[in-house]
Order: sequence, then structure tokens, then C-alpha cells
Amino acid sequence: MNTFTAVDFETATGYRNGCQIGLVRVENGITAKEINLSVQPPGNFYWSRFTEIHGISSKQTINAPSFDQIWQIIEPYISNQNVVAHNSFGFDFPVLEKTLDHSNLPIPNYNKICTYKIYGSKLSNLCRQHNILLNHHDELSDAKDCAELYLRSLSL
Repeated sequence: MNTFTAVDFETATGYRNGCQIGLVRVENGITAKEINLSVQPPGNFYWSRFTEIHGISSKQTINAPSFDQIWQIIEPYISNQNVVAHNSFGFDFPVLEKTLDHSNLPIPNYNKICTYKIYGSKLSNLCRQHNILLNHHDELSDAKDCAELYLRSLSL
């Protein structure tokens, strides 16, 4: 289980359309790859409340590829893999699946792991407790921190 992919999505609206993806591939307990991608949500439309949360707006994604254009980059790290996210069943996995569905792409098989279920606390609290630097709502930072927390959980 020390080979996995940690992911984090930021969304443009309450419809769960991803606008940025952070992905960290860990192989045998060591970070092997980091991917940080901007994605143009449908119509490049944002709810202002979401922009206030993560700071991402249509200006940053106006020239970004759509999800179907970047799926081939991240798909090998998700399909048939152990995939870890924080609050994943309530947020990240539904965002991935909704975005795939919107793009008319099949939902792959993958093993879903949630660090919220493991620890029972918010990511910001856990990072503070474990002295992990967090730039909250930066998708790559959140994915890195989730990967670190999951690795630590393996030795509990």
C-alpha cells in the first residue's frame, strides 16, 4: 500500500466541475511524480464564492485545456491504482467521476482511500498537529500533504 496516487481537486462551481488538479505519485514510499494542472471548467464558468475560497478564476483558465484533453496525462496514475484523497468520498472522488461523466469518459476502476476516514479530522488540523506545511486550497499542496498523512498512517 506504499505505492499510491494522492489527488486533490479544486472546483469552479457547486456542480463539481474541476478547475485544477494536484496529483502526487508515491512509489514504494517515495514521491516519484508531481502533477499540477489547470483545467478549463465547462464554459469557463465560476461561482464567485469558489473563487474566493481558492483564488482561481476564469482569467487563469481561459487558455487551459478541458478535462478530456488532460485525462490521458493523469489516467495512468488513477486507473487500477490506489488513490488517496482527503474527504475523498464526500468531495474528490465525486468530482473526478462527475468531471469524467461530463467529458463522456468512462470511470476507471481504482481503489479509493480517504485520509479523513483514517484520521477523522480536517486536513488543516491534521497538518498543524503533524507539523506539515500546508498551503490550503492549493491543489498540489493539498495532494502532497494528503500523501504524507497517508504514508504516516501506514506505520500506525
